[in-house]
Amino acid sequence: MDSEYAIETQDLTKVYTSRWSRREVRAIDGVSLRVRRGAIFGLLGPNGAGKTTFVKTLLSAVRPTHGSALIFGRDASQPEARRPIGYLPENHRFPTYFTGAGMLDFYAALSGLDASRRKKLILEQLELVGLSQWATMRIGKYSKGMLQRLGLAQALIHSPTILILDEPTDGVDPVGRRQIREILEGFEARGVTIFVNSHLLAEVETLCHEVAILDKGKVALSGKMQDLTAGKGYRLTVAQPPEALTEELRGRATSMARRDGLVDFQFSSRELVNGALDLLRAQRCEIEALAPTTSTLEEVFVRTVEK
Repeated sequence: MDSEYAIETQDLTKVYTSRWSRREVRAIDGVSLRVRRGAIFGLLGPNGAGKTTFVKTLLSAVRPTHGSALIFGRDASQPEARRPIGYLPENHRFPTYFTGAGMLDFYAALSGLDASRRKKLILEQLELVGLSQWATMRIGKYSKGMLQRLGLAQALIHSPTILILDEPTDGVDPVGRRQIREILEGFEARGVTIFVNSHLLAEVETLCHEVAILDKGKVALSGKMQDLTAGKGYRLTVAQPPEALTEELRGRATSMARRDGLVDFQFSSRELVNGALDLLRAQRCEIEALAPTTSTLEEVFVRTVEK
């Protein structure tokens, strides 16, 4: 089967029932998402929002109570649907007696790659993630950042067409995070779909083109990054303007807030804020401050979750 979407869920729901109290907990509650082929998509949410359960349903590690999950148009419960997936779990535990190269060889063999192909790919992947010098070192001696990069190499070893990454830059230093971003952007250029579950909002904002925010098991917000963070403009703070002028400016502003004798107006363009300044100066109002603003992903996230 083929589909324009790498991931497509419809009304996906997972309900856990307590064995003793019979109380139901909806880990995910009617989640409908579409991730386009070749996109870098970020899944966000506070702790307990249902992100990990959602990822596990995509991998068929958790069976949904209701709804459907498709990978490239195939039911995610089918083994063939999961073959194109490369997966990096959060808090992964690799056997510490393996060397870096030995661990990659083990996972490549599980993916059905023959010995000659594995040997070539292992060298390429270790080089890609910057671990060539440590190929023969036992991974029990690896740092957390090195283990994370090795985990990424493991997810990439069988040339997947979709990557599902759970906290891919966790424990990685700033240089390593930039390296991982560059690796992922390279795979995006090849048409690989990348699905990222992360708490690092600045990283997600830099990397992802589309995001969804889960809260209490539901999709609280989703859309293109450029649209969600399009709140650029100007904040104008005025000391006690006349009420009639305040109401006129409120009609031109995108938002207004009062605090300690001051009024903050948010304007979406330079033309609008200059028009407001002309009106204020004409009435000899005191201008406290004027500053350009932008809406970061963190601000969008906090506003969404607090609602």
